[in-house]
Amino acid sequence: MWPLRRLAVFTIVLSLAGCAREQRPAPAPYTAPRRPSPRPLQTPAESEAAFVSENGSIDLFVIRSSELALERSTSPRVRDFARTMIDDHKGTSAQLSLEGRRLNLLPSATLRPAEQAMLDQLEASTRFDADYVRDQRLVHQQAVALDSAYAANGRSPTLRPVAAAALPIEQRHLRLLAYL
Repeated sequence: MWPLRRLAVFTIVLSLAGCAREQRPAPAPYTAPRRPSPRPLQTPAESEAAFVSENGSIDLFVIRSSELALERSTSPRVRDFARTMIDDHKGTSAQLSLEGRRLNLLPSATLRPAEQAMLDQLEASTRFDADYVRDQRLVHQQAVALDSAYAANGRSPTLRPVAAAALPIEQRHLRLLAYL
């Protein structure tokens, strides 16, 4: 009886050991990730006028949607976030207007069609808080991409510092959105 039990255990151990020896491809050797080089500005959409227009529309959308959030939000955290957005984006908008004037470029007092459509949908939303937070993430991601590209490669020495100053503010806003 004992040798039979020993043989069964031995067979089980061998079969499990055979499973463990399954052939797997060797992992690729580690190579340090390379930082992508900044994308050079080549398209007319990234001109000084386009930068002022896009950034101005984003600031205006954030301010208007945040004012709407102060009226419609049911969440104290969302309302606190909205107050911060209004204050911060009035500041970045003022800086953009000030430096834009030096180039005879002023941000528009109207939203671009994409931001206007988002604001219209937000005004009609039945899930206001969730939609507001989603839209804020989207426009802040766009702002980070726009500001980081322009700060690194913008043509205008007047607007590059504006983008560089706005970038950490936009990044902080994205971090705050993670808690909403």
